[in-house]
Amino acid sequence: MELLASAVICGVIVLVGAALLFSKRTSFDHFIDGTKDGIRTCVGLLPTLIVLMVSVSMLSASGLVDFLAEKIAPFCEKIGIPSEILPLVIMRPISGSASNAMISELFEQYGADSFAGNVASVLLGSSDTILYVSAVYFASVNVRKTRHALPAAFAAMLFCVFFSSLICRLLLPQD
Repeated sequence: MELLASAVICGVIVLVGAALLFSKRTSFDHFIDGTKDGIRTCVGLLPTLIVLMVSVSMLSASGLVDFLAEKIAPFCEKIGIPSEILPLVIMRPISGSASNAMISELFEQYGADSFAGNVASVLLGSSDTILYVSAVYFASVNVRKTRHALPAAFAAMLFCVFFSSLICRLLLPQD
């Protein structure tokens, strides 16, 4: 299968190269124009990404995530969400890399096959970083009025948290 995949990739590269070589259009000029547009987009996104990275670092260092997790743990336990994943739930909408670090710590502490590990895995597979994705997508096309995008994204995140716990409780054996 790997040999077939490698052959297909090489074949696609050769076909695209041949099409560019024998076409009557100035493909290289289009490539250069696309590269210039990409660089402009990157430069435009840079301030937004810097603010996000600094904010995530400050949030992690301040201890606010652990404080919030401790405060909402009793409510979450009552509705079936394991308290072990709450720091991950709080950080997931903000930073994907911080979420990956948190799930790694969760796996080390409780085990990847624990209930909390299973719920965290399903949660990470079914959700995305809301603020990062919104900032990048909206900033790249200069959208200023996001209207219902963020509330809808946070509602979807809450849906993912609740149903990842429910699905793991129903389908996987308990510890």
